[in-house]
Amino acid sequence: MSAIVGAAKSELDTPALLVDLDVLERNIERMRRTIIGEAGVGWRPHTKAMKTPALAHMCIAAGAHGVTCAKLGEAEVMADAGIRDVLIANQIVGPRKIARLVALARRADPIVCVDHIDNVREIDRAAGAVGSRPRVLIEIDVGMARAGVAPGPAAVELARQIASLDHVRFAGLQTWESHALGAPDAQTKHRLVGEALARVAATADAIRAAGIAVDIVSCGGTGTYWISAFEPGVTEVEAGGGIYCDVRYRDHFGVDHEFALTVLATVTSRPTPTRIICDAGFKTMSGAHGAPRPLGIDAVRSVALSAEHGTIELDAPSPTPRVGDTIELVPGYSDSTVFLHDALVATRGERVEAVWPLLGRGKLA
Repeated sequence: MSAIVGAAKSELDTPALLVDLDVLERNIERMRRTIIGEAGVGWRPHTKAMKTPALAHMCIAAGAHGVTCAKLGEAEVMADAGIRDVLIANQIVGPRKIARLVALARRADPIVCVDHIDNVREIDRAAGAVGSRPRVLIEIDVGMARAGVAPGPAAVELARQIASLDHVRFAGLQTWESHALGAPDAQTKHRLVGEALARVAATADAIRAAGIAVDIVSCGGTGTYWISAFEPGVTEVEAGGGIYCDVRYRDHFGVDHEFALTVLATVTSRPTPTRIICDAGFKTMSGAHGAPRPLGIDAVRSVALSAEHGTIELDAPSPTPRVGDTIELVPGYSDSTVFLHDALVATRGERVEAVWPLLGRGKLA
């Protein structure tokens, strides 16, 4: 796809996944300014929606000290691209994956989340066999009710057990205060985030009181970062999706960023004056977490997706857009859209500036 660099956006075949570089750079700067500049903590953006080292490197150039990944395979992609400081915000379990983790620790400096001593001991044995020493963070469950150890004594005891091992390095704590995302108002969200992270900070202090260093307290997603970054005891924030923004972040999670990510589609049919059919369906952009939002089209009543078609219903008849015109739609949720594509087309103004393969796509293990 590098042949399209320099082409006009209107010349692209569709559907295509686009990122507006001017908007992207403003979103990155906004997050950098809030997290690093104002809160004075580290930024470790999550790459689960980025899927390309190119964007990770842009964040690092802006001041991020590392990245976060959801899966080991994604961490390997980032390490292959020269990014050493990678947090895997997940448990790595089983001999095959652990063998890959400890091998990765010989060429990068990965951190893995843990919540059970048996898993940590298995990592420790495997690391000892190959001569690496990966870092580990204890995942703390503050309300998400997924993985993690309860804050307080259970986490302190696990830290003691980890500190006694020879081939892993206890580095601190990790959490995700996601239960605050759906708060009904900003005041409630602030309270929920503050209460959750206060429990993590208290746990970190208890571990320190036991004579064990806690260097990292990692938390925060795009829907909470402007709160989480300022909470006492936090050392870094993992928010990454805000560099794109999307309908879900804006409408449901209160993220006041610009839309950088869009899907370019072609109008393929106008069966009625109030119906627009385009060539982008749910194989192009998921509607599972919110309907896409067409840009530049007035009085949109609804957007529905079938496999290969998007159907836009209007409140009033309109002769435009016409068959053959291109339109752009903001994904309902970037996390469930980017992985459907092989490449991300970076535009500036109306021209293609770069095409980035989404190397993290399909890295499910």
